[in-house]
Amino acid sequence: MISLSRLFSMNLWFACIFFIVLSCENEPVGNTINNNIPPNSSVTIIENFGAVTTGDFMGRVIDSQYSPVSNATVRIGNSSTATDDNGIFIIKNAQSYEKFAYIKVQKFGYIDGSRAVVPTSGINQIQIMLLPLTVTETVTSGSAETVSLSNGASVNLPGTYVNSDGSDFTGNVQVTLHFLNPTEEDMSLQMPGMLLAQNLQNEARMLETLGMLAVELRSESGEELNLAEGSLATISVPLDPEVLSDAPNEIPLWYFDENMGYWVEEGSATLQGNTYVGTVSHFSFWNCDIPTEYINLCLNVTDGNSNPLSQILVTIESEFNGTGTGITNDSGEVCGIVPANQLLNLQYNLFNICNNFEIPNSAETIGPFTTDTTLNIVLDAPEVEEYLETITGVFNTCDGSAVVNGYVEGSVEGGAAFYSPVTNGVFEIHVLSCNENASISISGYDFESLQTTGEINYTLTSPQTHIGTLSACDTVTEFIQYNIDEGVENVLFISDISADYFDQNTQGVVANLQIFANNQNDCIYFSGVLDDTYPNYEGQYTYASGWQEDAPGFGFFECLDVAPTNNNIVFNLNTFATNVGGYFDINFSGNYQDYDGNPHTITGVIHVIRDN
Repeated sequence: MISLSRLFSMNLWFACIFFIVLSCENEPVGNTINNNIPPNSSVTIIENFGAVTTGDFMGRVIDSQYSPVSNATVRIGNSSTATDDNGIFIIKNAQSYEKFAYIKVQKFGYIDGSRAVVPTSGINQIQIMLLPLTVTETVTSGSAETVSLSNGASVNLPGTYVNSDGSDFTGNVQVTLHFLNPTEEDMSLQMPGMLLAQNLQNEARMLETLGMLAVELRSESGEELNLAEGSLATISVPLDPEVLSDAPNEIPLWYFDENMGYWVEEGSATLQGNTYVGTVSHFSFWNCDIPTEYINLCLNVTDGNSNPLSQILVTIESEFNGTGTGITNDSGEVCGIVPANQLLNLQYNLFNICNNFEIPNSAETIGPFTTDTTLNIVLDAPEVEEYLETITGVFNTCDGSAVVNGYVEGSVEGGAAFYSPVTNGVFEIHVLSCNENASISISGYDFESLQTTGEINYTLTSPQTHIGTLSACDTVTEFIQYNIDEGVENVLFISDISADYFDQNTQGVVANLQIFANNQNDCIYFSGVLDDTYPNYEGQYTYASGWQEDAPGFGFFECLDVAPTNNNIVFNLNTFATNVGGYFDINFSGNYQDYDGNPHTITGVIHVIRDN
């Protein structure tokens, strides 16, 4: 998502402006959350992080193919969890600093990954891409050798190595080498740290990277190795043509401190042709960067009615340090570090939908800033309100209690995929969609019981959609749920359900659908005439008084006190089961009168298997 030649640390991704971090154990000790700091350390950068606090974090771990990485260990402060089958993790009340949170991810077969963010007051949503621990080349101790990549990145190894306990190592060494190019889109997901650094004077600085190199040394049995004390290796970092013209002849080198979670200045590299060359005494990620002073910037983005806007791509261009981008979270928040004492040009686009539509008249210039700043941004544009969808619902466990630690995820037709946390069984999702009354697929996941609802299809009732109650029951293969008068009556059927389709030939007149369910206290009889002008019968239907009518429509008969007169219930047939064993997905909502003339509202979902 980087649009200019260099990446500075306002790598805003999802909830926060990401300045990405790698590999470290964060455990709270005293007034700090990192027990790796020596008692008499001269480190002063932590003073910039503020007080110790707690926050909620949710994220997804993916591989280089954007596939989810399951069962990866995620640590924040003294809390840890594992990613689920979707690569999702949730950690609530995790300890961090007010202005610095460090998230570490480990999984066998990958280089340790992590992210550092400036936490927001809402839920911090994070995405981390793990780099594969693939062997680039195997070398032998006692012999100086060079390991190279086809892009020109290389490391010249002296041949002397030690085990993690400092003892000498002899034998074959498996070398993993990755070059991270700042002009490539995935770098912001792959790189360690947040491009926040400590210079030689122990001052906090943000970095503008011209390229990074990750070097991993392991024995054939998988133990981590490093260079022997007193040994030096030479690294070569090629420059992309986009950054070469502005590259200084000499640049500081920075390594990523895997205990502290930020970059530390050590040594320098000189420009030789189109490559920076420098010597290093140990391995981690190494980075060629230009430092600058910074401030923490937070943006709270809303529409003209004070609704938080998620999926807004914020582009920030600084006077001297390139461009960074980020995406607002469910609360419309995005935070991060940006260059101090510089004018910043802002532009807002819809992210990953409507061809990344640029919001008209949204460009503005802010700053320069000398202190941490929070700005309220109002995008009062008709186009934004036109695309804004609000989706609400209830998410329960299989026994009917509220899910307290879970999430819903899905995608909207014409919109980006989303995932959103569930708080005490309730969720409210703000998404943007190009199509009014678009189709949506959604799934709920209970992070505690590891049970799921399975995928269910709906049609939005723009601009607000209440999708009813979801239940996380892996053993439940089908269900019917409805809610009358906003919670006065909630009914769920999970067994004794039949769903039959009769085509025009077998029924004689019209194609129709009949669904029946019954439990100890309630029953439901749902039926209707299908509209053959819709592709695969899928579309919107109004209420019909009987299934034998010629006009298409759906209705409830016999079991529910729903009168056919003054009835404004709308049904969306989202998925039609073309074969036995497939699913019918229907959602419905609206108002109606009972047979005594009393008004009511109803919202419900039908997710059932075709029997005939």
